[in-house]
Amino acid sequence: MPRPILATIHLEAFRHNLALIRQKAGHSKIWSVVKANAYGHGLDRIWQSLIQTDGFALLDMNEAIYLREQGWQGPILLLEGFFKPTDLQIINQYRLTTSVHSHWQLEEIEKAKLNNPIDIYLKLNSGMNRLGFTPKDYPQIVSLAKGIKNINSVTLMTHFANSDNGVGINEQFAVVERLQLDSLPYCLANSGAVLWHPETHGDWVRPGIILYGASPSGKWRDIADVGLKSAMTLQSELIAVHELPVGEKIGYGSRYTTQQSMRVGTVACGYADGYPRHAPTGTPVIVDGVRTQLLGAISMDMLTVDLTPCPQAKVGSVVELWGENLSVDEVAESAGTIGYELLCALAQRVPVIVS
Repeated sequence: MPRPILATIHLEAFRHNLALIRQKAGHSKIWSVVKANAYGHGLDRIWQSLIQTDGFALLDMNEAIYLREQGWQGPILLLEGFFKPTDLQIINQYRLTTSVHSHWQLEEIEKAKLNNPIDIYLKLNSGMNRLGFTPKDYPQIVSLAKGIKNINSVTLMTHFANSDNGVGINEQFAVVERLQLDSLPYCLANSGAVLWHPETHGDWVRPGIILYGASPSGKWRDIADVGLKSAMTLQSELIAVHELPVGEKIGYGSRYTTQQSMRVGTVACGYADGYPRHAPTGTPVIVDGVRTQLLGAISMDMLTVDLTPCPQAKVGSVVELWGENLSVDEVAESAGTIGYELLCALAQRVPVIVS
């Protein structure tokens, strides 16, 4: 028999979440962000569940080519743009839209021998300071780009650093507004801005994590009333049950000592499966439909859970690590990280099924 750990990808969740985003986005078109192999869910497994999107946004050119070869004829956006001048021939061949964030990219587009002009997303550095042209230089860069015969359309793109927290988008959005480039189409809103800042929606929005049913802020309570559905469930089983007296130590480093006589269970899941090694005692987990907690350190292949709230649990009982009944955000927050990381970190050795 195979090891009992299993990840289930819920395709209906993608259709549901995209429809919900469509309601939030109003008249804006939607780039469905499927970078990082669709946030660990598998691009090949899920893209057709997002067929009602207006376009796909990603980083890896091979993933863009895959979508074209699978029959997707709509727009595809390269979020980090191209990395070498030779990439422009692939962009041309496969009709890709590329972001442009540096002078050298414009120079290479101008020099390239292309069959048709390409669409570009011109990156504005509105305050995040990762990629893009400064607000001071941006109007001149727009004029330059519009004068390049190899460029068809120019869209203003920026990225918000704080759309998912109390700082908000006002400072960065004001940078965009001060430029007064109303003649350009805009693409500003990431997941947080889609949910909470409708004034930023513009011509296109770029939802990512909310497509997968997790929170942009990393806190499930922030989206508890939004209606999103989890697109991945990670589950396993109890492979051992122990009755321990008071004073017994559990796991590597003896990080947990029993305070009373208690039943504990061992689960076939560890950090080699993508579960966070730094998840502490108290991290939530569901056993036989009952919420309980982790005890002690996470091992490479196993973790230990408190069976006090679920006396009926036995070897073979189902354990949900995250999913439809336990948000990945809750697990991540307890472990001091975000749901994005856990979803992307699902290990290759974990079997995956699609439902």
